[in-house]
Amino acid sequence: MPSTSVDHPTTPAADTAPPAAGRLRSNPWLTLLAVAFGLFMVQLDGSVVAIANPEIGSDLHASTAELQWVTNAYLLALAATLILGGKLGDRFGRRTYYLVGVTGFTLASVAIGLSGSIEGVVVFRALQGAFGGLLMPNTLGLLRAVFPPRKFAMAVGIWAMVSAVATALGPIVGGLLVEHVTWESVFYINAPIGVIAFVFSAFVLPQSRNSTGRHRFDIPGVVLLALGLLAVVFGVVKGETWGWTSAGTLGAVAVGLVVLLLFGWYETRVRHPLLPMRLFRSRALTTGAVITALNFFVMLGVIFFVMLYLQNVRGFTPVEAGVRTLPLSLASLVASPLGAALTQRFGPRLTMPVGMLLQAASCFGMLTWQTDSSYATMWPPFIALGLGVGMVMSASSDAIVGNAPVQDGGVAGGLQATTLQIGGALGTSVLVSLISSKVGSTLTGELTDAGVPSAMAHGLLEARDAVAMGVAPVSGDMPAGLRAAVIEGSGQAFMNGVHSAVVVTGILCLLGAVVAAAGVRRTAEQPAGH
Repeated sequence: MPSTSVDHPTTPAADTAPPAAGRLRSNPWLTLLAVAFGLFMVQLDGSVVAIANPEIGSDLHASTAELQWVTNAYLLALAATLILGGKLGDRFGRRTYYLVGVTGFTLASVAIGLSGSIEGVVVFRALQGAFGGLLMPNTLGLLRAVFPPRKFAMAVGIWAMVSAVATALGPIVGGLLVEHVTWESVFYINAPIGVIAFVFSAFVLPQSRNSTGRHRFDIPGVVLLALGLLAVVFGVVKGETWGWTSAGTLGAVAVGLVVLLLFGWYETRVRHPLLPMRLFRSRALTTGAVITALNFFVMLGVIFFVMLYLQNVRGFTPVEAGVRTLPLSLASLVASPLGAALTQRFGPRLTMPVGMLLQAASCFGMLTWQTDSSYATMWPPFIALGLGVGMVMSASSDAIVGNAPVQDGGVAGGLQATTLQIGGALGTSVLVSLISSKVGSTLTGELTDAGVPSAMAHGLLEARDAVAMGVAPVSGDMPAGLRAAVIEGSGQAFMNGVHSAVVVTGILCLLGAVVAAAGVRRTAEQPAGH
C-alpha cells in the first residue's frame, strides 16, 4: 500500500516533538491556522453572494435566468472538481494544490469585480468553483496528514467551526458591503484574505503526498465522475425552475446517476482508482457522507428561507437580518469544538444523532412562527440549529476523513466536500419547491380570508412565484385597506409554505438521527484499507 510522505524527517502526527529546524513546518496547529484562512474565504464567499445577487442583476441588467447562473456555475464547477482536487493533492502534494487553489480563487474573485458584464461574472464564478475544488479537500487532507488520531477530532471541530462561522457571517458581511460599498466589494474582500492565506501557508504548511511511484493517473475516472456530478447537480439546481417531475430534471438526474454507477463499476476494476471504492467498506465513513449531505441540506435550505422571511416578510435590511441570525453563528462557534470533544471521547455514534435531533427540534420550533412573531420565538430555533449543525459537521467530518487511510486524506476530504455541496444544493432547491407548491395551493384562500375580493385573489395567483419568495404583490396605487389585505394574505401563504418545509426537514432530521446511530456501530472504527 502506498505511504504518505512529508517534507521533514519526523512525521508530524507522531507524539514526539519535531526537530527545531523543522518546527515551523511541523506544527499541526500552524497548519490548522493556515488552512483556516482558505476555508474561511471560500465559505464566506458562498454565503455573501446571495446578498449581492439583486444588486448584480440590477447593475448588469441581468435576467433572472442569467442571475441563477451566478450561483449555478459555481456549484457545478465545484461539484465536478472536489474529489479530483483531493486526488491531485494526495498524489502530487497537498500543500501545492492548496496554494494553487488559494491563488486561483483569489484572482478569480478580483476578476469577477472587474468583469463588467454578467457573462464575465458567470465565467469567473465557474473558475472560482474550480479553484475552490482544489482548495477545499486539501484543507482536510493536510490536517489528516499532520494531526495524530487522538487530536484529529478536535482539529476537525475547529475546522468545522471556521466553516460554520464564515457561512453564518456571510449575510452580515455581504449586507454591509452591498449597502455601504458596492456589490463588487463582496468579491474584492477575498483579495486581502487570499494574500494572507498564501503568504502564511507558504511559510508554515508541510508538503505531504503519497509515495505512489509511477502510477498512471485515472483519467477515465476523472471524466466519468465529473460528467456524473455535473449532470446530477445540474438537474438539482434546475429542478425548482423546470419542475421536479419535468423530463429535463428527471433526465439530467437519471443520466448523472447512471454515469456515477458506471464510474463506481469502473473504479473497482482499475489498479489505481481516482476514488477507491474500498473506502466505503467503512460503515462510519459511508454514514458520515450521508449525514454530511443531510446536514447541509438542512442548514443551507433553512437559512435560505429564513433570510427571505426576515427580509421580505418582516422587512429587515440584510444587515438587520444578519444580526438577528447571530445566535446561530454563536451556537455554531460553541458547537463545533464541543462536538469535536464529544466525538473524540464517545465517537460520532453519539454526536451525530444528538446533532440531528437538535436540528429536528429547531425545525419543529419554527412551526410557531407567524408573520408577526416576536424575536423571542426566533432565537431558540436559531440556537438549536447552530448547535446541531456544528456538532454534526465535526462528527461527520471525523467519520469520513478520520476513517480513511492517511494516504487517501485528500480524496476523503473531497468526498466530504462533494456530499456537502450536493446536500446544500438539494436543500435550497427542494425546500424552495415545497414552499412554492404550498403557496400555489393556499394563496387564493388566504387572500380571500384576509379580505381581498375573490376575483382579484384569483388574479393574484399569477404572482405566486413572488409570494414564494416572501414578496407581497402590491402596487403603489392600491387603496391602503386592500394593500394591507394583500400583504396579510400573501404573508400567511408564505408561512404555510415555510411550515410545510420545516415539517419535511424535521422528519428528515429524525431519520438522519436513526441512520447515524445505526450506521456507526462502534465508537472507533479502523480506517478502510488498514
